[in-house]
Amino acid sequence: MTEQQQPGQTSQTGPRPDHGEDTYVGAHRLDGRRALITGGDSGIGRAVAIAFAREGADVTIVHLPDEIDDARSTAALVEQAGQRAVLIAADVQSEQACVETIAAAVSAMDGLDILVLNAAYQEYRDGFETVSTPEFERVFRTNLFSMIWLLREALPHLGRGSSIISTTSIQASQPSPGLVDYAMTKAAQVAFTTALADELGPQGIRVNAVAPGPIWTPLIPATSWPDGKLEAFGTDTPLGRPGQPAELAAAYVLLASDAGSYISGAVLAVTGGKHL
Repeated sequence: MTEQQQPGQTSQTGPRPDHGEDTYVGAHRLDGRRALITGGDSGIGRAVAIAFAREGADVTIVHLPDEIDDARSTAALVEQAGQRAVLIAADVQSEQACVETIAAAVSAMDGLDILVLNAAYQEYRDGFETVSTPEFERVFRTNLFSMIWLLREALPHLGRGSSIISTTSIQASQPSPGLVDYAMTKAAQVAFTTALADELGPQGIRVNAVAPGPIWTPLIPATSWPDGKLEAFGTDTPLGRPGQPAELAAAYVLLASDAGSYISGAVLAVTGGKHL
């Protein structure tokens, strides 16, 4: 396991994460749907993009400009599944970028049915006193502010039967001291999910979250762990290993599809046996 710089690149991540490229088989559960995935270029976002495309959805992938190589690779996998891939380079820390992202996606796909709020940033903190204002602001803007801005712009385009899915974390309920600001945003995402499920339910819009445990993505070796932490990543789960992005894809498909038509306000744990 080799450390790398933020935001983390799939090509530099070893061992290489499994996104389901060779294993995920679709069953037409999302035919005709139009999905937007923030952080859709790599990690969990890439696995979700592959699964959605193989289930019949067109996919807009929102990515940082520095992640264009990963984004193009993911787009190619979407297109290989016979679906349309739209790439939008945007830093969701910016409100204006979020506004423009939704407008561009709706225009390119002629609408929107599924919104996956997956973009995230984390950095290990060596003591709370080391958390600088620019750093925790980056965490909150990426993980939390962007969700509000994106959903506010997307709501007028989401009709009955639409689905909103956020990627929270086991950190929401089992916070690690070195990830305190990240964990705070993940707990807030759970409140976001619960409150909006109540508000949007009468409109026929479902709101849910997936709470991953330790999942091996490019974000992990780019988190600046102390010595030994990266090598032990995920070994404290009952299953004794980190999860792969491909192992989360089915959870997002369930929540996005008619198979999950009576699921709203839920936080679905995919944690290797750890309890929320």
